[in-house]
Amino acid sequence: MAGHRAQWKGFLKFGEVTCGVGLYTAASTSERLTFNTINTATGNRVNRVFVDSETEELVPKEQQTKGFEIDKDRYIIINPEEIAAAVPESNKTLEIEAFIPCREVDDVYFDKPYYLTPDKMGGDAFVALRDAMRKSKVAAIARTVLFRRMRTVLIRPHGKGLIATTLNFDYEVRSSAKAFEDMPKLKIEGEMLDLAKHIIGTKKGEFDPAGFDDRYETALAELVKAKIEGKALPKRKKVEVSKPNDLLAALRESAGSMKEAEVKPTRTAANANAGLGRQRAARGAAGKAASSKATPQRKAG
Repeated sequence: MAGHRAQWKGFLKFGEVTCGVGLYTAASTSERLTFNTINTATGNRVNRVFVDSETEELVPKEQQTKGFEIDKDRYIIINPEEIAAAVPESNKTLEIEAFIPCREVDDVYFDKPYYLTPDKMGGDAFVALRDAMRKSKVAAIARTVLFRRMRTVLIRPHGKGLIATTLNFDYEVRSSAKAFEDMPKLKIEGEMLDLAKHIIGTKKGEFDPAGFDDRYETALAELVKAKIEGKALPKRKKVEVSKPNDLLAALRESAGSMKEAEVKPTRTAANANAGLGRQRAARGAAGKAASSKATPQRKAG
């Protein structure tokens, strides 16, 4: 991928076929607004330090190591060399162990997605695997050491290449039975159920990630801009939760609103991208305002 550095380079093996590949991060948080911790008394940035819990003295980096608590305030020391020796050795190979139906893996096990691309010498084998998987409607399960951990990876055809998603281990996924054990045993039927189904029917659409604004980031950008320009800060609107006695009335009102909305023009693709434009504009405005309002006072960060 031009302009991006591979997070991992190695080999993809299926049967007796091997080709060189690279993993590239598919999702990033680098564009989010970030804040620094500031001393309110001085306006200076606060640095993070490590302090001994008993002596309250600063502990320099060379005196810090890992420890596992075996009892209250009792630890066994594990140094970096011991940890490195315990990490499984990597052969830099994503070896496919099985091909499975694409929808067989519950997405609760999904961890992090990576774009999987071939190197210059492995294109033919890579494309053969991609096309065969797509026509067979299967995904692949592979295992390898990624970033010093043994990982299980789900590989699926995606666009011109493949997407490799690291999977959570079974012990890392919490039981859904425990999560929903306090759910009340209710049965909704009649008009209430019909109205809910009607609302769903009028709201059917297709997933378009470009049509969703990151409202939190936009709100942060607007907040920063308002603070810089000395304007009034936005106030949070109170959310009213529907009460059981009012639920049917709320459903009727929603269904009525849906019917009115059906006669209005649908949202265009251009409008769907407007949210992203507003976010970028807000961030840009905040940056320009910060430059124009700069003062001799030390800036945070």
